[in-house]
Amino acid sequence: MKKIIFILIIVNLLSINVHSEEIIDCSKYTKLSKFYIECKANNIKKKTLSLGKNIVKDTKDYQKKEWSDEKKKLKKAKEKVLNY
Repeated sequence: MKKIIFILIIVNLLSINVHSEEIIDCSKYTKLSKFYIECKANNIKKKTLSLGKNIVKDTKDYQKKEWSDEKKKLKKAKEKVLNY
């Protein structure tokens, strides 16, 4: 289980650039201007939100896949108990 989670984290970290939104070029502003700081903050915000969405989506998919087998086993066990 730990190996699977570790592999998922590594794959997710390697694919961050694939899922990130387009970054705005902030070099057209001077570094001490208000617009430069806003531009950088928006870029960081976009990256963070994109990464968070991808992590949540990957986790949900993994849990759904792994837990579906366990749910089937629990359902069969309940049916056996209720039928006796």
